[in-house]
Amino acid sequence: MSAPSHVTSHVLDAASGRPAPGVPVRLEALADAGWSPIGAAVTDADGRASQLGPEALAEGVYRVVFDTGAYFGDRPTFYPEVVIVFELAAASEHYHIPLLLSPFAYSTYRGS
Repeated sequence: MSAPSHVTSHVLDAASGRPAPGVPVRLEALADAGWSPIGAAVTDADGRASQLGPEALAEGVYRVVFDTGAYFGDRPTFYPEVVIVFELAAASEHYHIPLLLSPFAYSTYRGS
């Protein structure tokens, strides 16, 4: 297995109390022309996306887009997509973006 990407994520399903496997996740960078795709992954059986993009990124503004509608499928959800915009201010540091998800709420923070 290769080294984890500069930005990783972990999705937990708060309603089930378990990891959320199968969530499509995109990493995008803000550029002059708007958002540009950097990488994509699908969360594994443990709800993790450790190969989301390159191993190194420049400082800048990025966003992680979670396709929560695909995860919930036929189950009702208020948030079919969760977008988290963040600033990568230190290129030497790893950035971990956890998402705690339920059909009608979500929470996030800068993880380690």
